[in-house]
Amino acid sequence: MRVLVFDPFQGAAGDMVTGALLHCGADRELVARAMRAVVAEPGITTVSRAGIRAIKIETRAQAARRSYDDVMKKIDAAAGDVPPAAIAMAGRVFSRIRDAETEVHGGGVHFHEVGADDSIADVIGACTALCSLAVDGITVLPVALGTGTATGSHGIFPIPAPATAVILRDSGLSTFPGTGAGELCTPTGAALLAEFSTVGSPWNGPAKILAVGYGAGTRDPENVPNVLRVTLKETGGGVPLSSDSVDVLETNIDDVTGEVIGNALAVFMKGGARDASAIPILMKKGRPGFLVRVISSQESSPAMAEMMARELGTLGIRCTPAVHRFVAERTIEEIDVAIAGRKKRVPVKVGRIHDEIYLIKAEFDVAQAFSQELGVPLREVIAAIETAAREKLVNNTV
Repeated sequence: MRVLVFDPFQGAAGDMVTGALLHCGADRELVARAMRAVVAEPGITTVSRAGIRAIKIETRAQAARRSYDDVMKKIDAAAGDVPPAAIAMAGRVFSRIRDAETEVHGGGVHFHEVGADDSIADVIGACTALCSLAVDGITVLPVALGTGTATGSHGIFPIPAPATAVILRDSGLSTFPGTGAGELCTPTGAALLAEFSTVGSPWNGPAKILAVGYGAGTRDPENVPNVLRVTLKETGGGVPLSSDSVDVLETNIDDVTGEVIGNALAVFMKGGARDASAIPILMKKGRPGFLVRVISSQESSPAMAEMMARELGTLGIRCTPAVHRFVAERTIEEIDVAIAGRKKRVPVKVGRIHDEIYLIKAEFDVAQAFSQELGVPLREVIAAIETAAREKLVNNTV
């Protein structure tokens, strides 16, 4: 397994991420072509930062003030020269920045520094570089933030910048002040690291180092190398489970019918809940009731709590914040299945740990509809779908 480790001990900016990935072996021509879709020929040179050789990226683009929609149009316009996976990733990076800016400044925000062509090119270049390395997992070590204050389009602000703080808060990444004064981690750098991270804890198992790359920042202090280090490793085993943080919302109810509870759970899932359940409990004075539990992303929990109150008529919602969870790799695979003389292509959910399939599960709604079409019991349809999936994905007999 190939694992990429980002070590932002001197912080991170978009150009540093791109330079480090190129130094680590990313496809230089592919990255240059992707960046040329936004700016002129980028400068890719080798420089020294406190004695460390590193790759410096220069786009020489002009500053700009753009809305999120303007930025997305620039990204979409580059699609002919950028791999689709990198385009999608770049879009998610700017969505993280937009969400952070909206929380800090309110609706209708415009990107200033991060809306310039050089930032867009850096993000597209970094995402293209990452895709070209084709790694199996990515971990990000603690991010250096810097100290003191900095000046931006909104005036003087404390380090980290407000948007950077929100992005890193939602990412689950660890941070520390670092050794340098000023802004070490920019919003663009934070959003890239947050998007790239797939492994919640550092990979500490046995590994062979395949490559080491350094991306240079603009400043060149005398005693501290202003670089971002990236290490490409080959591990002897699988990549650890990824992780994230969620909120757990709960309420006890004893005056709502089962039909209302069932409908409410469906509403919560449609509204973005990660999971929703109702557990029978015995309440005070021996009254039977239900514990309704909803798993929500941290940013969505206030809206989800309001939804629970409205649907269930409850007056109080308990919230256990920032619960850490481990998440197995999950994909949806399309499988051809034949049942009662009818062939159909259906989706199945596949779970993997260390690249080994441990779970195959038919999508219930699809299986239910197919069951009704065929007039075949649902349990038989589910069994047939999962058997066909296992034969194709595990036994390789189809």
